Amino acid sequence: MDKFAIVGPARISGQVKISGSKNSSLPILAATLLFNQPVRIKNLPKVKDINTMISLLKSLGSKVILSSDRRTAKIYNKKKLKTFASYSLVKTMRGSILVLGPLIAKYFKSKISLPGGCLIGARPINYHLDALQKLGMNYILKDGYILAKSKGKLKGTMIKFPKISVGATENTIIAACLAKGTTTLKNCAIEPEIKDLTNFLNSAGAKITWKGRICKIIGVNSLNQTDYSIMPDRIEAGTFCVAATVSRGNLDILNFDGRIIKTELDLLKKFGAKIKVNKKKISIKGPKNLKSIKNIKTKEYPGVSTDMQSQLMVLMCKANGKSSITENIFENRFMHVAELRRLGAKINVVKNRATIQGNTKFVGAELMSSDLRASVSLVLAAIASNGKSLINRIYHLDRGYENIENKLRKIGVKIKRLKK
Repeated sequence: MDKFAIVGPARISGQVKISGSKNSSLPILAATLLFNQPVRIKNLPKVKDINTMISLLKSLGSKVILSSDRRTAKIYNKKKLKTFASYSLVKTMRGSILVLGPLIAKYFKSKISLPGGCLIGARPINYHLDALQKLGMNYILKDGYILAKSKGKLKGTMIKFPKISVGATENTIIAACLAKGTTTLKNCAIEPEIKDLTNFLNSAGAKITWKGRICKIIGVNSLNQTDYSIMPDRIEAGTFCVAATVSRGNLDILNFDGRIIKTELDLLKKFGAKIKVNKKKISIKGPKNLKSIKNIKTKEYPGVSTDMQSQLMVLMCKANGKSSITENIFENRFMHVAELRRLGAKINVVKNRATIQGNTKFVGAELMSSDLRASVSLVLAAIASNGKSLINRIYHLDRGYENIENKLRKIGVKIKRLKK
């Protein structure tokens, strides 16, 4: 199992180019199951979750041709695809559940394993199942599988999600594209990746409109051939912004419109970072002394992203004075805390709130990754530590960050991948 060796502290400078969005690519790749016509998807990130989704599409019968750099996929579907998604493919990635909506919408049946993924909380799929049921899907759970079917085409209706859910919003939008009539979804998630999904579907002839958290989908009989480029990854961009801030760095983040992460950039300014933003670049300088922020709270977009919580906590450890952060999205997303303590952090967790005593002098140590975003917080902390750190189980990082060690090395971080 690979690990990272990082020698700190580093002072980051230079340029980094942001890859395509993992969280946008997964639902868009799943949605290609709706198509009879060829689809070309560009700007895919080279990360494990994308490989898993492509393997899943191939197992269902899609023909996927990747470009030599693996950033572009041409996808051709047979007239009749398989509708069985096995545990062996689905177990590593929760996003696999996104094939349920398109399979039910197009083929009126599916057998899909209950999904796996990061251990950051319950993330129940009942919101997916309840919404698809309202469109006309029937299902039973048996032996760890969802056995689903419908009596012909799904039928448009009004659905109000009891809780804002990114995955359930995506799955239901995809399924509703081929439903009869009009579907109105209320209390939707409105993350930029969801808007990217609906832009993709509309580029192929879907009829999807937005008004706040309400999404209206007028069903169509089929979707047309399309050519679409995935948006850049906002969590990768935010992570590099934190890296520059914590290391007193001077970094240009290319291929990214900083307005997408305005909430997080406004927080970094409060920490003391100097930031300039335009449509294609973020320029960020870290301060000599980080200021503390009393209480950050994660919230659905456009609030502070839960996927940035662990990275922001690293800043709080280095800031002057006491800070706190409240996690409102997932109930098990403080698993990085114990590892940050190994570096010297003073963090107290009560329920979903972490209080951090600042002015931490991180000292390198051996660490263990627990999930994707927690893993990257350990990398950031190691960059800001004195001495050598070893980070184990970095396969979590490989799921969502493309060539992170190469990108960090180019901007001044002493990092090596050690292969076992």
